Amino acid sequence: MTLAFQPSLFDESGAEPRLQPLDSAVRRITLDHGAWVDLRPAWMLNSDVLFERLAQRVPWKADKREMYERIVDVPRLVSWFGPEALLPDPVLSRAKGDLNRYYRPRREQGFATAGLCFYRTGDDSVAWHGDRVGRTIDRDTMVAILSVGEPRILSLRSRERGQTRRFPLGHGDLIVMGGSCQRTHEHAVLKTKKAVGPRISVQFRPIWPE
Repeated sequence: MTLAFQPSLFDESGAEPRLQPLDSAVRRITLDHGAWVDLRPAWMLNSDVLFERLAQRVPWKADKREMYERIVDVPRLVSWFGPEALLPDPVLSRAKGDLNRYYRPRREQGFATAGLCFYRTGDDSVAWHGDRVGRTIDRDTMVAILSVGEPRILSLRSRERGQTRRFPLGHGDLIVMGGSCQRTHEHAVLKTKKAVGPRISVQFRPIWPE
């Protein structure tokens, strides 16, 4: 797979990807109804190396879904790694461990799985939604997203008020959506006609007992 993207100006040439501390660098935004968002820009340094590895090595697949009584292609590539699966790069295992140490979730809320989405161009997207892990339960939860490659806008809006916030995420940025966010808010990566490069997002989620 041949991809052209704008590398980060802050990456060290040829250096391995590494994680910076969370601690005081995380900025929390309080939302309505007990929802919140944490932001940690440039959590991963030298993230372009990870982007290239994931783009080339992950077993990407193109999903399909039923829409308006016909089967259509999902406009992005996806891959999923369960709680016992070996993640596609050691730095992602360290990322999951750092998130669990920092947030210290209860056992049933620990970050356990990793879902990957590959947005190749501005035509790739994901529609407004709340993650199933949150909206099918009546408890708070967390979803952490690490973005590598060129930035794309993650849009977030309240289900009640419709107010939209926009977060450009890429080159190792981290966003964590917590509290009631998956039930009371929706998020999306919308299509754009602007010239944008490829981006991969890694979503760390818990597994709730049935």
